Amino acid sequence: MKTNVNVAEWVSLFEAIGLSESVMHQWHEIFESRHPDGHQGFLEWMELGENDILRIRKSSREQSW
Repeated sequence: MKTNVNVAEWVSLFEAIGLSESVMHQWHEIFESRHPDGHQGFLEWMELGENDILRIRKSSREQSW
């Protein structure tokens, strides 16, 4: 049984409920600002590489809203 959801599957779930790219980015920003360790853990759970995690977390610290 698969225990992780990959990035494409996660994005597909968000798109299925109508979230845009900008709202998904906002979700990461809020996650990072409120729960940075949880955000790190979530990205690791999705089995992202270290460089991708660093890029996402850095981008998430730059609020766009």
